[in-house]
Amino acid sequence: MDEMTQLRELRADAPVPDRAALAPGRERLTDAIAGNGGRRTLALRLRLRLTPMLRDWRVASLGAVVAVTAAALVITQVVGVQAPDPTSPATVAGDLDLTSPAAALNRAADYLERQEVPPEPRRDQWIYTREVDGASGNAEAVKELQEAGVEVPAGFGPERWVPYDDKAAENDGSDTDFRTARESYRIAAALPEDPEALLAKLRETFPTGDETIGEKEESEDAHSFRAVSVLLRSYPLPPDAMARIYRALATVRGVKVTHHLVEDAAGRQVIAVVRQEHMEFTRTDLLIDPVDYSYAGTREVVVESFGTVGSDEEPAEQREPGDVLIDIARIHAAVVDAEGEKP
Repeated sequence: MDEMTQLRELRADAPVPDRAALAPGRERLTDAIAGNGGRRTLALRLRLRLTPMLRDWRVASLGAVVAVTAAALVITQVVGVQAPDPTSPATVAGDLDLTSPAAALNRAADYLERQEVPPEPRRDQWIYTREVDGASGNAEAVKELQEAGVEVPAGFGPERWVPYDDKAAENDGSDTDFRTARESYRIAAALPEDPEALLAKLRETFPTGDETIGEKEESEDAHSFRAVSVLLRSYPLPPDAMARIYRALATVRGVKVTHHLVEDAAGRQVIAVVRQEHMEFTRTDLLIDPVDYSYAGTREVVVESFGTVGSDEEPAEQREPGDVLIDIARIHAAVVDAEGEKP
């Protein structure tokens, strides 16, 4: 048995932290409050605006940080987050090369291109995912919502089942960033080899965010990074398509990779591919599993201090570098035959 197989089997048996049960993902709860059936993507949630913020366009651009609904769950967790410092020593695990985005992502692409492409799921199958939300305090927030009369969906928790072929969702055009698992699979499979053409296709496919935020328009590179992140969050994707996506991602201006593995919300060591838009207060981390190069999660990290404007409903808050506004780790994903079935 080779070392990579042993590492993969070891990590597959790793226990899930207890906090997962106490801190279910905010996405479905905020979606339920917003009445969108739990289908809003993380990318759209990150795009929504903080309207009571300072009116300077730099602060207004924090709409890319976190969505605020009527009962927003904006929780700050300070963890050991390090910026992508080009002077920090590389941490090599197995066959990793974290010296640059091109080195890390092209190495991932090389691995994925060698993998056998499994058959596409059947139309009657379901996609199971389990995620850990690293933000603390969500259990208390859920209790407060219930006490306030907000209906919280039964069985709300970190596990989720979605139909692979969801015709009703596919025909709902209210969220232009949303695609069903079947749509995402076929979008990925049809992507061109050329990185520039691939990124252009993804920007066309996931257009939400083209409008201005405050006085600032989303740049092409920011749009490319967001569109790639949205698609990579889908499951499953053909490994050869993921290879093309990673090669294209390495060409996006402003994309960096930490020169060391970082700890995600589930306590695992993962690759962080990061990007910070010019003059913004946060950066986005796209997390990748260093063993099989699958999507491992995402987080939004404060890199420059900022404050919010308080109101009667929401007190003013101060955010400092290292604060993690969103911290999601995907710890399992699989194709199953029925809703409620666990792999």
